[in-house]
Amino acid sequence: MQRGGGVIMHITSLPGPFGIGVMGEEAVAFAKQLRDQGMKYWQVLPFTYPGMGNSPYQSFSAFAGNWLLLDPRRLMKMGLLTGEDVVSAEYNVNKWRIDYDYLRGQREQLLRTAYSRISDRMRGEVCDFAKKNKWADEVALYQTIKNANGQKAWWQWEDEALKDHDAKALAKLRGSDEYYFHAFVQYLFIKEWTEVKAAVNECGISIIGDMPIYVSCDSADVWAARDMFKMASAGRRKKLDSDYAKALKEDEKARPPKETAYVFEKVAGVPPDYFSAEGQLWGNPIYDWDKMKEDGYSWWMDRIEESYKLYDYLRIDHFRAFCSYWEVDSDADTAKEGEWVKGPGLEFFKKVDKKFGGRERLIAEDLGEWTPDLEEFLANTGIPGMRIMEFAFNPGDNSTYLPHNYDSNCIAFTGTHDNNTLLGWLWDSSEEVRRCCLEYCGFQGDNWGEGGTRSPSCRAIIRTLWMSHANVVMIPVQDMLGYGADTRMNIPGTADGNWVVRFTSEDLASVDNGFYKDLNRIYFR
Repeated sequence: MQRGGGVIMHITSLPGPFGIGVMGEEAVAFAKQLRDQGMKYWQVLPFTYPGMGNSPYQSFSAFAGNWLLLDPRRLMKMGLLTGEDVVSAEYNVNKWRIDYDYLRGQREQLLRTAYSRISDRMRGEVCDFAKKNKWADEVALYQTIKNANGQKAWWQWEDEALKDHDAKALAKLRGSDEYYFHAFVQYLFIKEWTEVKAAVNECGISIIGDMPIYVSCDSADVWAARDMFKMASAGRRKKLDSDYAKALKEDEKARPPKETAYVFEKVAGVPPDYFSAEGQLWGNPIYDWDKMKEDGYSWWMDRIEESYKLYDYLRIDHFRAFCSYWEVDSDADTAKEGEWVKGPGLEFFKKVDKKFGGRERLIAEDLGEWTPDLEEFLANTGIPGMRIMEFAFNPGDNSTYLPHNYDSNCIAFTGTHDNNTLLGWLWDSSEEVRRCCLEYCGFQGDNWGEGGTRSPSCRAIIRTLWMSHANVVMIPVQDMLGYGADTRMNIPGTADGNWVVRFTSEDLASVDNGFYKDLNRIYFR
C-alpha cells in the first residue's frame, strides 16, 4: 500500500436525516473532506447486515449488504419513492445515536413500497442479478423461508425439505414476490454502493473494507453449505441428551445443553486477552478446512472476490485463524475451555495468489494472543499486519506497538473500533501509563485531559503516529474529533450499547483540516 494516512468511520456513523448514515451525498462529502486533509484511505466496518447486538460481525450472510445503508433520496431519483416517502424516512430524534429497533421496521416498509413500483425492465434486471450471483439467490431464498417461519433459525424450520436446502423445494420459491423483494434489496445495495464508491475514488480516496473471519450459526451461508462447517454428529446429540438426563437426576434445575450444541460440534472464540479476562465466546461455527480444501477453498475465493468489488483493500478480521484458531466445545460456558487448532496455513494463500494474482489488497488483523507459529506465518504471507498505539505504553517495555518499532509493511492505528477513544483511553489509563505515553509523544503541560478537535494531547499522539515508518497510519474519526469514551464504537465482550455512534455535519465541520494536511505533507503521506 502507498504511504498515506486515513480515517476509520463506518457508513452508519455518517451524518444525515435518516437516523443512520447512508450511502449518499454525506459519504461523498466526507471523502472530499479526507481529500482536503491530504488523506488517502477511508476504512469502514463490514457492510453486512447487523445481527445479534447490532453487530456487523454477526450477520445472516457473509455476502449480503446492509439495506439500512440505502439512501432513500437515490430511490426517489430512480422513481421508486416519492418526496413524501423520503420525508417519512427522516428520523432526527437523536442525531448521535442509532435506533436500530425503529429503523428495521421503518426501512423494510419503505423498501417494500419501493419494490411495489419497480418496472418490468427493473424486475428483469433483478432476476438477472440473482441468476448471476449465487450468493444473492441464496440470501433471497433464506430470507423468504425465514420470514415464513416467524424468523426462526434455519434448523427450526418446519418444512424438512427447505431446512435441508432441497433443490426442488427451493425452485418453487424463486418466482414468488417475497423472493424477488429480497433479491431486489441486494440489487439496490450493489447499484448504490458502486455509484458512491466511484465518486469516493474520484476524490483520490481508497476504501479499506473489513471481512469478519467467521459467519453466524443462523445464516444463509451455513444453511446453504453446512458441509463446510463442523456440524454436530448424531452421536454427539445422543451424548448431550444422556449427559443432561444424568444431570437432572442430581439437580432438577440442571441447565439444558445449548440448542446450537445439537447443531454444531465446535464454535469460535478467543482465549483471555487484553479485552476480556474470560476470553470471548463468539459462538460462530468452525470451518471444516479439510472439506474446504477439496474444492480449492472455492467458497472463500468467492467471498474475497465479492469483497474486492466493494472495497479497494480488505482487512480480514481475526486473520490469525488461518494459522491457528481457538476452538471451543459448542456447549461450553466460556472461551477459557477451548484449545488452539491448526488452520489452513500458507496453502490457502497460494490459492489466493492463483485466483487474484497476489495478496497486495489484503490486510491482516493480527491482534490478540500470539502463539509461537504466528509470527513466522505472518512474515511468510507478506501481508501487512496492524499496530495499535494504545497497546504500547507499558513503562519499561520496548513494545512492538511503540511507533519507533514499526516496520513499513504495517498499518498503524491510535486505536480501532474495538478500542476506547484516544481521549477516553488517556482518562482511563493509570497515571504511570499516561505519563509514559505523553512523555514518549513529547507532550508538555498539564492539560492532557482537554478534548475537542484541537486537543493538545491527542494531537501530540497523532503526530507521533504520523512520524512512524508504517506505510499507512489510521485514526478513528473519534480521535480526530478529540471525543471521549461516550463515543466509543464497541466494547468487546459486551452485548448491548455498541455500534450506535453517529456524528453530525457540525461535528465533522469542526475538524481542523489544515492540521492533517500539514501532517500528511510534512511526513510525506
